[in-house]
Amino acid sequence: MTSPRAVAVELAALHLDRADPARSLMEACRTALSRDCSVGLTLAADAALAQRVCLAAVGPLADKGEILQINLGEGPCVQALARHAPVLACDLDDASTIEAWPVFAAQARDHGIRAVFALPAGNPGHAAAQPGLVLCLYRDRPGLLPAADLDTAGSHLRAAELLLLAGPAPHEGDAADAWLMSADAVVHQATGMISQRHALTPGQALALMRAHAHSRHADLTDLAHAIVHRGLHLPPPDPAGL
Repeated sequence: MTSPRAVAVELAALHLDRADPARSLMEACRTALSRDCSVGLTLAADAALAQRVCLAAVGPLADKGEILQINLGEGPCVQALARHAPVLACDLDDASTIEAWPVFAAQARDHGIRAVFALPAGNPGHAAAQPGLVLCLYRDRPGLLPAADLDTAGSHLRAAELLLLAGPAPHEGDAADAWLMSADAVVHQATGMISQRHALTPGQALALMRAHAHSRHADLTDLAHAIVHRGLHLPPPDPAGL
């Protein structure tokens, strides 16, 4: 019987020389699944996804699912990264799921997403080294995903880890910035600016930005660009809400 690591090594080798290895690997993952799923792969330097790179989004639901979780700071991907354990949301209409992520669940359903399965890299229950990879499967119908499909996704996630290790390694203490694309790093930069202007913690500053973006139906990255490059000033937060 072939070991999980051997399978991952073989998969990584097949995609290493592709023009876009991460996307090629996620396309292969989607094809290999027995159930129709869209597949997203995110590299994050923090559990709130404030510093992140969407490495691949394959299928009609993946782009919106990834963007929603990044903009809102809630959802299965966020929770999986925070807990270092898989999060399997089989039905976004389920009462406990709605209670856990009320805004994400509602908006995801509006975009046709009915179930999300998030798998973080690393051993379950063990705090993996940052930055962290999370693979998300999005479905347009509720229901359990077969164990074989979860195994398939896990194999492709382990292969993605190997592909990441094959690239240039970030310097210690610089892990977040080294892996961020300029379009994504601007969120981190804007968070720092808002934190300084309003004497907030980074978490409070990010929450203020997300609330402002949500109230105006704007994308978090677009708002961050306006703050950093166009001098946008957000209204100060209500102290009672902090």
